Amino acid sequence: MRALVTGGAGFIGSHLSDALLAQGDEVLILDNLSTGSIDNISHLKGRPGFEYFVDTVNNEPLLAELIDRSDVVFHLAAAVGVKLIVEQPVHTIETNVHGTEVVLKHANKKKKLVVIASTSEVYGKSDDVPFREDSDLVLGPTPKHRWAYACSKAIDEFLALAYWKERKLPVIIVRFFNTVGPRQTGQYGMVIPNFVRQSLAGEPITVFGDGKQTRSFTHVADVVGALLKLVREPKAIGQVINIGNTQEVSILQLAERVRELSGSQSTIKFIPYDEAYESGFEDMPRRVPDLKRVKGLIGYETDNTLDDILVQVIDYFRKK
Repeated sequence: MRALVTGGAGFIGSHLSDALLAQGDEVLILDNLSTGSIDNISHLKGRPGFEYFVDTVNNEPLLAELIDRSDVVFHLAAAVGVKLIVEQPVHTIETNVHGTEVVLKHANKKKKLVVIASTSEVYGKSDDVPFREDSDLVLGPTPKHRWAYACSKAIDEFLALAYWKERKLPVIIVRFFNTVGPRQTGQYGMVIPNFVRQSLAGEPITVFGDGKQTRSFTHVADVVGALLKLVREPKAIGQVINIGNTQEVSILQLAERVRELSGSQSTIKFIPYDEAYESGFEDMPRRVPDLKRVKGLIGYETDNTLDDILVQVIDYFRKK
């Protein structure tokens, strides 16, 4: 199999590329390095069956060529991270919606399987936890830029499902729940890399809000394993599928655990949302997936605990 991975120099994309090559597949990466890094894929240079292109999906002639050469497209290229989303809402919406539009358009010409990376953010402010794929989406008002990302990814999902329904383009939509692990940067607001960096530097660990908000973190290896199985499962086509972990932890507990595992003496500092992001910022109080669908399709189980994740990320930052 030959796979095109858009955003392949990013955190998840680079791990996916590693796994594809390890199982004997060929990999084409298209990434403009806006949030990805060439360092994430430098170890793959020269590997048989590996090629990368530093460009954007908006280069449609190149995109069309790469899709034609591929059997499956993993569309991971997107604007990600709460900080980036709040600061650059125009970039977020244009990148996510238009990028997905051109990928689907060109994949449709040859009916190539497309995996669309979506997000748990689409569930918005819903309190119907755990989140099921057929749950209602409850987004905040349009003046709150925080919801622009969720809205853009929901549009991606609607568009992909429309291509499947109307034009029979095989698509699989995966909603990631707080995927973490080595290579993830805290540059755009990802919480675990930021906590780890602060704790190792002896700086205050900054918890936004009151720290009572909860998340469930998933190791990138578990996510990648699920992706590799889903593209080989015909029943996954045309479906929206949660991929995550049901182990829930509050952000304050997370900060305390990072401090403990890293042996840090850092204090924990609370920063109001208005100060961290923007006035009137809204957050999700809980984010926990219902995993019945993915378990039924591929027998999905996670192999990594939260401590496994934290130990690996701490080790990664220490080596850097």
